[in-house]
Amino acid sequence: MSGLLWQKPGVAVDAGIQAFLAGDDVVLDREFFLHDIAASRVHAQGLRQIGILSDDELAGLERELDALADDFRSGAFVLDATFEDGHSAIEARLTRRLGDAGRRIHTGRSRNDQVLVATRLWLKDQLATTRALCVEVAGIALDRARAEADVPLPGYSHLQRAVVSSLGMWWAGWAEAFIDDAVRAGHTRDWLDANPMGSAAGYGVNLPLQRDAATQALGFARLQVSATYAQLSRGKFEIAALEALGSAVGDLRRLAWDLSLFTSTEFGFVTLPARYTTGSSIMPNKRNPDVIELMRATYASVTAARSELEHLLSLPSGYHRDLQLGKGALVHGFGKGLQALSLLPDLLRHLDWDQVRMRAALEPSMYATDLAVDMARDGVPFRDAYRQAADPARWAQGDPAASLAARSSPGAAGDLRLDVLHTRLDALQAAAVDG
Repeated sequence: MSGLLWQKPGVAVDAGIQAFLAGDDVVLDREFFLHDIAASRVHAQGLRQIGILSDDELAGLERELDALADDFRSGAFVLDATFEDGHSAIEARLTRRLGDAGRRIHTGRSRNDQVLVATRLWLKDQLATTRALCVEVAGIALDRARAEADVPLPGYSHLQRAVVSSLGMWWAGWAEAFIDDAVRAGHTRDWLDANPMGSAAGYGVNLPLQRDAATQALGFARLQVSATYAQLSRGKFEIAALEALGSAVGDLRRLAWDLSLFTSTEFGFVTLPARYTTGSSIMPNKRNPDVIELMRATYASVTAARSELEHLLSLPSGYHRDLQLGKGALVHGFGKGLQALSLLPDLLRHLDWDQVRMRAALEPSMYATDLAVDMARDGVPFRDAYRQAADPARWAQGDPAASLAARSSPGAAGDLRLDVLHTRLDALQAAAVDG
């Protein structure tokens, strides 16, 4: 490991203690490194504005930061255990290449505001990806809802056959769910779109840093004004981001549960694309729905990351090293969550429904609710109609098309209101283009 930024003369560094202190920070910082470089560039420009750097020094720093970003992308520069973390790697490179200019770049900042800036920029990207995937899933679900609106599908309650439903209703339900998830991801992105650069270690610095200019240069929507709150917000905004991701992955979990049931031999309603299944290591007859089972399990990774961060925040104000451990939770949660979500659009496009099996599962009891409501509409008090319709002797195999068409309440099979959902989705897509 190269010379530590904080090392004092005459104080030996114990390798075991340093390994514990650094943890896996240098590996995790690969996620944030390009954002850290971009923030360093803007910080250098700010130092030039207040006379800390000369024009030539700024030009050299900008040139070397751009070269470092290119080398990192190409693999020519590897962020590894040579360095304590990404921040020290940047400073070490600049100092080696530029001398005093590299040693000046940390003027007016702390690793505290460096990590805050890089994390917020990274989370803006992660939430934009979350939002885009949710919009894509919702669009596919709406297209299939329109195409398969009138295809009968058994509706279940308590995993018991309940009423006649439709693929239109099933798809529309997931479409609206993921529209809401996209909205939540977008709102959370807007909420954390604030610039902490210049807050240093949480108390500001005795320099006239141009924080508003830095906010604009980094593409933040606003300045995070209070230097103290910049530190107090650490963990808080990461949890909010994970909650937004968890909303989408939670819906993915329930959708995967449906598919797990519907693909079983006992249901047999749907067939997954072959690439989404695997074989058994011992049973030659098996094709296992492993992908959707791991999709179902992914929520555990996201909520575990959120829980880890929440437990870390039992702290007073100011920075505490405990917070370093939240970085791994954040990277792991978003890594797993977005990996699972990214597989969902293709899966949904290629689901193959077995309409014969679905229709065969529509038994006479599933029309009992229609019977009770029809009697109530004809003047029989509903509770009396309910009791009469509960008699199996009154059940008969109904017409699924008629049952679906008669379900005329808004949002039901006879009035799916897909145009309303399309309007919401179009607004999301337009906002993404404008943004």
